[in-house]
Amino acid sequence: MFALELKNISKSFGLFKANDEICLSVKHGEVHAILGENGAGKSTLMKIIFGIYQPDLGGEIFYNGKKIIIPNPRFAIKKGIGMVHQHFMLVRPFSILLNIILGVEPRTSLGTIDYSRARSEVMALSEKYNFNIDPEKIIEQISVGMQQRVEILKTLYRNADLIILDEPTASLTPQEILDFYRIVRNLKEVGKTIIIITHKLHEIKEIADRCTVIRKGRTIETVDVATTSEEDLASKMVGRSVNLHVKKSPSNPGEIIFAVDSLNALNDKHFPALKNLSLQLRRGEILGIAGIDGNGQSELVEALTGLRKIQSGSVKINRLEISKLTPRQIYESKLAMIPEDRQRRGLVMDFKVKENLVLQRIEKNPFSKYGFILTRELDKFAETMMERFDIRPRNRELNARNLSGGNQQKIILAREISNNPDVLIAFQPTRGLDVGAIEYVHHELIKLRDLGKAILLLSFELDEVINLSDRIDVIVDGAISSQISNETIKTHPNIKEHIGLFMAGGKV
Repeated sequence: MFALELKNISKSFGLFKANDEICLSVKHGEVHAILGENGAGKSTLMKIIFGIYQPDLGGEIFYNGKKIIIPNPRFAIKKGIGMVHQHFMLVRPFSILLNIILGVEPRTSLGTIDYSRARSEVMALSEKYNFNIDPEKIIEQISVGMQQRVEILKTLYRNADLIILDEPTASLTPQEILDFYRIVRNLKEVGKTIIIITHKLHEIKEIADRCTVIRKGRTIETVDVATTSEEDLASKMVGRSVNLHVKKSPSNPGEIIFAVDSLNALNDKHFPALKNLSLQLRRGEILGIAGIDGNGQSELVEALTGLRKIQSGSVKINRLEISKLTPRQIYESKLAMIPEDRQRRGLVMDFKVKENLVLQRIEKNPFSKYGFILTRELDKFAETMMERFDIRPRNRELNARNLSGGNQQKIILAREISNNPDVLIAFQPTRGLDVGAIEYVHHELIKLRDLGKAILLLSFELDEVINLSDRIDVIVDGAISSQISNETIKTHPNIKEHIGLFMAGGKV
C-alpha cells in the first residue's frame, strides 16, 4: 500500500492543461522527488494534493490506500498532509512561536491561548529534530534558512505524516542547504514521507530515493535515483540531451566600462553594509561576486541601481557618474538589472505578461505613439520574447502571478537582455530555473559577454559563479576581501574550496 497514489490527475487553467492524466505513487517513509521544467505542472500537482486546487478534468487520489477528495488545505492538514511553499507563508512581524501555532492555538480552561503549553510543545519538536530555534525571535529578523525550519515545524506541529516541500533550497545558502539535507534525513528516519519539488539534479541525488519526471503536464517516468545519473535525469526532464557544464570561449576584456570606488552605504537598520567597496568591470567580461548571503550583496545591487542611498563613493558607467541619479536615469544610462527577488523587485504581479516585458519602455517607440499604446506592436514583441525565452504558457494576456516562478524569472531576463544594456547586473539569474533554462540563461549571458557587454554576476550558487565568471571578487562584511584571477579559476586544483575559504573570512 502506498502512502499516496494519484491516478490520471488532470487540471486546466482556461485552455491550458497544466496536468494531463498524471500518475504518481509515493511509498511510506521515502523521499520522493518530483522533477520537471518550469511550467511542467509540478507545483499545480502538489497544490491539488494539498487541496488548493481541484482536479477539474478528472482523476483520483488515494491516501493510505483509501480514495479521498481533498476540498481544501484545512482538510489536507487534518489528514496529515503538510506543505511548505516556495515562497513562505509566514507573518513577518509575528514571532516564530506565533507563526507555528497560528490557527491551532492551544487553549486554557478559560479559553485564552495557552502560551506556556504552546512554547513547551514547539521546543520539544525543535529538540526532537535538532532545529535549534528561538521561539521568541521575530520572523523578519531571522535568516531564510531559519524561516524554512519554521515552516517545516508548522507542518510537524499539525502532526503531518506526508510533507510536501516546493523548491526547498531555492533561497538557501550553501551552508543552509547542508542543514536542510540533515533535516530531511532526520524526518525520514522517524518515518515521515517527503515529497520534494525541485529542478536541482544534485539535490535529488543527495537525498531522494525515487524520482518522478514530469514534462509538459504529463508523467514521463519514475526512476530509482541511486541507479540514474544526473545526465539521464536532465534528458528525461527536457526531452533532449543537456550540457550540464558551461561552455565558453576565453574572454577578451576591453576597456573599463563600470567602476565602483570606495562605496559606502547603510543597511535597513542604519548600520554600515558597504564599507569602501571598490570594483572594476571591463567590456567583454563576467565579474563574479562570491560571498555568503548577508555580506552586503543586496545592498550593493540596490546602491548601484539607485534603490539605496549611497553615503559616499563613486559609481561610473562609460565614465558617467551615476551615484546621484534616479533609478530611471541609471537604467537609461544602459545599466540593466536582474533582481534577486523577482516578485518584489522584478515584476508587477497583477500586470499581464506582455506589459511586464516592457515595463520601463512602454511609453516609448515602438510600443507607444502620441500617448497611446500600440497594442499590435506590443503583442508582436511579447510573442517574440515568449518564444525566444520559452516562457510558458504562451499566453501574453495572463497576469504574471499566474506563471510559475521560473517563468516569471524568464520574463525579467527577456526584458532586460532585449534592451541591449552595456552593463548587466545579474543577481541570482538562474534562481528557480530548471537545468534546460539554466543552460539557456548561461548561454545568453556568455553571448552578451562575447558581444562586448559587461556582466556583474552575483549568485549564492558557488558552482555558477566559478563556471561563468572570468574573474571573481569575494565579498565579506561589505567589502571586497579577495580577488581571484582568470588563471587561478582555470588552474587551481581545488578552486571551490579555495574560494570558500575566502568567503568564510580566511586567508591563504
